[in-house]
Amino acid sequence: MLRKTFLGLAATAALALVAACSSNATTQSADIVDTAVKAGQFNTLTAAVKAAGLVDTLKGPGPFTVFAPTDAAFNKLPPGTVENLLKPENKAQLVSVLTYHVVPGRVASTALAGKVTEAKTVQGQSVKIDGTRGGVMVDNARVVSADVGATNGVIHVIDTVILPK
Repeated sequence: MLRKTFLGLAATAALALVAACSSNATTQSADIVDTAVKAGQFNTLTAAVKAAGLVDTLKGPGPFTVFAPTDAAFNKLPPGTVENLLKPENKAQLVSVLTYHVVPGRVASTALAGKVTEAKTVQGQSVKIDGTRGGVMVDNARVVSADVGATNGVIHVIDTVILPK
């Protein structure tokens, strides 16, 4: 049951990215997955969510907070990294990376402003969140668009893929 939940959260993260970048509205009438799919600009994340088998889980009730990397963020990874993660034999590693981008609950950017904190991810490790420098950083990624709403959570678009330690 926990594995299915973690997988679902990872899928939510990936689709959330797509949703987040498709709209700057703070509320949506669609779940994270549908919102992400509508964006049509996040092919890497969408492919990763599908390869990880997380689509159905991410359509779940949540709520989820997703730190969603853009295609440009995935392009910053060393050559071959994405292709390697998408191989069936690397599914567990892909799920780990995707679920590291998801935090249970709905966390608005206003709750992060002016604070340095950590949040436990669905993957199990914690991300460092720093909202003290005129924006919000999650590990080494900058939030470039915050508070994209969905019926089952919130998406914060980030400019760098964050990786578990």
